[in-house]
Amino acid sequence: MCRNPESGNYGFNLLVRKYQEQVYKHIRRMVFDHDDADDLVQETFIKVWKNLNQFRHDSKLYTWIYRIATNETLSFLKKKKRKYLLPINDYENQLAKNLEDDNFFTGDEIQLKLQKAILSLPEKQRLVFNMKYFDEMTYEEISEIFGTSIGALKASYHFAVKKIENNLKNH
Repeated sequence: MCRNPESGNYGFNLLVRKYQEQVYKHIRRMVFDHDDADDLVQETFIKVWKNLNQFRHDSKLYTWIYRIATNETLSFLKKKKRKYLLPINDYENQLAKNLEDDNFFTGDEIQLKLQKAILSLPEKQRLVFNMKYFDEMTYEEISEIFGTSIGALKASYHFAVKKIENNLKNH
């Protein structure tokens, strides 16, 4: 429906409505900032619109959209780190502070501790954990997004869970 010139805009609007909230939550868990997440959702769907003709149907549509959202977000984070010339630990501390000061964060103290523990993970482990735990994606779906083996994803998730548990015990 999105590829048909007569119904393309309508179809694309339906696509955005269907996936916008999920994509926002996925991005928000990586950037922790509402405004940045909103901007990245827009950038994601602009890229989806521009590249819709290149979608080959060899993966599910939402995993293709998640891949675009993930890549856009990772690029954004790399630019932000370079822009402020921050070592990775300082950048993560800044994200944690932003999370504490965020008016849009609706979680309680336990949720804040969990988010800070997740933030302490290496980037790939954090992404795998978020996709598996919060988005309830299967390892097969995550594998399509990352182009990584299922075994490697299971290991990343396992290590992420252990690190989060240790972090929560120690804080």
